[in-house]
Amino acid sequence: MNFTAQEVANIIGGTIEGDPHAKVNSVAKIEDGCIGNLCFLANEKYKNHIYTTDASVIIVDNSFNLSKKIKATLIKVDDAYSSFSQLLEVYNRMKFNKSGLSDKADISNKTTIGDDVYIGPFTSICEGVRVGNNVKIHPNCYIGENVIIGDNTIIFPNVSIYHDCNIGKNNIIHSGVTIGADGFGFAPNKENKYKKISQIGNVEIADEVEIGTNTTIDRATMGSTKIGKGVKLDNLIQIGHNVELGENTVIAAQAAIAGSSKIGKDCMIGGQTAISGHLTIADKVKIAGQSGIASSITKRGAILQGPMAFDIKEFQRSYIIFKKLPEMYRTLTSIKKRF
Repeated sequence: MNFTAQEVANIIGGTIEGDPHAKVNSVAKIEDGCIGNLCFLANEKYKNHIYTTDASVIIVDNSFNLSKKIKATLIKVDDAYSSFSQLLEVYNRMKFNKSGLSDKADISNKTTIGDDVYIGPFTSICEGVRVGNNVKIHPNCYIGENVIIGDNTIIFPNVSIYHDCNIGKNNIIHSGVTIGADGFGFAPNKENKYKKISQIGNVEIADEVEIGTNTTIDRATMGSTKIGKGVKLDNLIQIGHNVELGENTVIAAQAAIAGSSKIGKDCMIGGQTAISGHLTIADKVKIAGQSGIASSITKRGAILQGPMAFDIKEFQRSYIIFKKLPEMYRTLTSIKKRF
């Protein structure tokens, strides 16, 4: 795809310094820029590259001033980083802007399909499914009975969405995601054999959510597992049955949240964190990676760390002492010998 500098500036609301007709057809890091590349400069550490790069167009902050002439055309904006991110989003949307229903897809005649929808080969759409406008469902996906998918959602290959789940608008669901599989519910009998508890709820995902590769979100035993608006989930995350994630919470890879826990809004949860079931986490809580949460966190904005996590400052002070334990042991042994 080819764009002129002026067309790019129109998309991001920038002003041109240089040739408005300069053409770009791809993006690159500023240090690797070649003719036809679009780059951005947001970090002072990289500013010298603007004088050596061969990139055709560079997005910079309004506050940036050149100390000498350059070959590239500049587009000045309030925030170069966010403007470049906005441009990448537009580029991605255009790149994946396919439409049409593959004749190799299995689509029930009891479905509702919106306008400008793409359904790829070998995807199965069951009866009762409602697909909104401009939805893109890539090959080898399974969409179960009565699933609702909102406008502008992109579903990449090999995604499975079980029956009765609701997916909001403007979502991105990456390859290998499973939504609505049974929650981990079993009850032991007198012989200590486990009887399965039927999981008859669903999963409800709000708008503007992104779900990373191979993440799994279990359906509720009853009611709904709920993912709030703007939530971002990394790869390889396990969300248990009846969990609720508040708006704009972000969770890094390999985290696991056990059933019926409720996570507040605007939380940040580090990778490989484990959260026990039936807990409540307050809004704006931050949990460092590889932490273990075994009790509710009621303090808004708390920051925690550790295998059995507690306040991050206390953890760091304790860790300094922990590192000194061998030295302290030797000192204690020496004192003991003297007496």
